[in-house]
Amino acid sequence: MARLLSDAVALTERQQLVRSNIREICADFDREYWRRRADEGAYPKEFVDALADHGWMGILLPAEYGGAGMGTRETVVMMEEIAANGGGFSAAQAVHGGVYNSVPIVEYASEEIKDDLLPDVAAGETSIQAFGLTEPNAGSDSTAIETRAQKEGDEYVINGQKIWTSRVDVSDYIVLVARTTPRADVDKRTRGISMFLVDLADAHEQGALEMEPIPKSASDFVHSFELWFDDLRVPESNLIGVEGDGFYQVLDGLNEERLVIAAECIGLGRLALERAVEYATDREVFDRPIGTNQAIQHPLAEAYARLQAAKQLTYNAADRAASDEDVDLGAYANAAKFLAADAAYEAADAAVQTHGGFGIATEYDVERYFREARLTRLVPITQQLALNYIGENVLGLSRSY
Repeated sequence: MARLLSDAVALTERQQLVRSNIREICADFDREYWRRRADEGAYPKEFVDALADHGWMGILLPAEYGGAGMGTRETVVMMEEIAANGGGFSAAQAVHGGVYNSVPIVEYASEEIKDDLLPDVAAGETSIQAFGLTEPNAGSDSTAIETRAQKEGDEYVINGQKIWTSRVDVSDYIVLVARTTPRADVDKRTRGISMFLVDLADAHEQGALEMEPIPKSASDFVHSFELWFDDLRVPESNLIGVEGDGFYQVLDGLNEERLVIAAECIGLGRLALERAVEYATDREVFDRPIGTNQAIQHPLAEAYARLQAAKQLTYNAADRAASDEDVDLGAYANAAKFLAADAAYEAADAAVQTHGGFGIATEYDVERYFREARLTRLVPITQQLALNYIGENVLGLSRSY
């Protein structure tokens, strides 16, 4: 069966090259591979290594550091194809941090850090898979973080707690966000936040890091952790950018990353829909394929239409991001994420319903897609926060939070 939505948008020659190469890599990892990873809760190291061997972990890194020097237009293709070709949203998330957590290094870190670290990241020899921001008392309100980094001589001493920090177990470094000035002492709550590059092996050697996995029902092979930092000493040279400007550094590039999340949702929706169509074509009841029935056809057709619309918006926004146009990329990014997450959820729900009782059987995979699709409506922001942005910044309504 032709890949659903594969021709939904016109691709540049470079985008076509990305799609072709990623599909070739994904072809070596079949459904059984991803099913085993999910059953065992095992990180797909072989898959990530294959991507790294072909240079794709450095897709956003400049050529001067050994990267591919590509941008958002190419990354949306890469991540959609990873999700669509067997692994789903979890497969994309297994890679996502390694691709995006190096972006603040490129933009803000010292030349010494960039020269020492980025070529190894591009080569897949070093990973920056973890990003430490969310805290128990600071979820969507990132300015409320309480983790504290205090300057002592030529070091920062960090104390605090993080939660929902993913891929720490497969990362060499974590980009850690902490307050260098307490919230009560700044004139604007977005001030006084800083970013640090933390060597995780060094943190463990200091005995300054404890980590506990968080049991969860989605993204089985991408593990999330609760972290505690106790007098972690970080060299002053590992400060990323300007002290106190970390919040703005986090925001920089956030909209483009959100478009890539939307593409991952679309890929998951494609995968769920393709499996549903396959089953509806093969499964016969009352001497005919169940796909003959409108009760099966219509939800799948509607899911296709929703995914088509979400993909058009996402790719159009990626084109805008690569242009010199003065556009509100936040409006595009939040709308794309909202529509793509809902489209993925509807596609996965329709896939489960199409399979009937087998929809909850792990051997058919669609129950995993459904759990992942539900997750996409929560991360990296909830659907409600995406609507808040549109309501306030596009429609001009009063701030609601």
